[in-house]
Amino acid sequence: MSLAYPRRQRQLENLIKKLGLSVQAPIRWNLLDMALTHPTASDTANYEQLEFVGDAVVRLAAAVVLWENYADCSVGDFAAIRSVLVSDRVLAQLARSYGLELYLLVAGSATTDQVGQESRLADAFEAVLGALYLSTNNLELIHPWLDPHFKSMAAEIRLDPARLNYKAALQEWTQGQYKVLPEYRVMEIHQPTHSEERFFAEVLLHGSKLGEGKGRSIKAAEQAAAKVAFLSVSPPQKD
Repeated sequence: MSLAYPRRQRQLENLIKKLGLSVQAPIRWNLLDMALTHPTASDTANYEQLEFVGDAVVRLAAAVVLWENYADCSVGDFAAIRSVLVSDRVLAQLARSYGLELYLLVAGSATTDQVGQESRLADAFEAVLGALYLSTNNLELIHPWLDPHFKSMAAEIRLDPARLNYKAALQEWTQGQYKVLPEYRVMEIHQPTHSEERFFAEVLLHGSKLGEGKGRSIKAAEQAAAKVAFLSVSPPQKD
């Protein structure tokens, strides 16, 4: 059913065309409208609940792409690659590629808040996925345009393993296995030279050390420790 506001209906139809979908597709336009409405623009009819659904949808879509294209990957690799694909940075990047900010209704301070723009775009992108999924109760309206992005990015990540987010992958594993987050301890290495790693990090689970690593920044050191830990607990790579 079309929206009661012709101008908004035309806007959303324009977005659907950008996604490569037909405006005749079984789209629940009222859900798509909500998916592109920030809480500052409406207290009730906004994207928050759809974002919750979309968070699960985007993870499912990424998992299916990896399963269909990289049968040789371990589950650990799947988790590490997916953590990058579904990150706010990547989702906001995809949102910008379709000009999603042009369709997002915002009000108040959000109209000038540049700092929170990435998070808003990522949230709205997930909400759009939620609206499209609920329109058909499957990925029919999502696979055609999202899969090519994920396939391309996954290929790039596999060629450059340094882009893998091992901290996110390790966190996902510990939450799935033990319902807890890993703990990081970081210390600065004394008198480092310009070329040396400046920080040393340990990652622990239930007080037991899973891994350690060094880096030129706290984030790099934690990522290095997380990589050691994650590779030690994830399933071995198939030949």
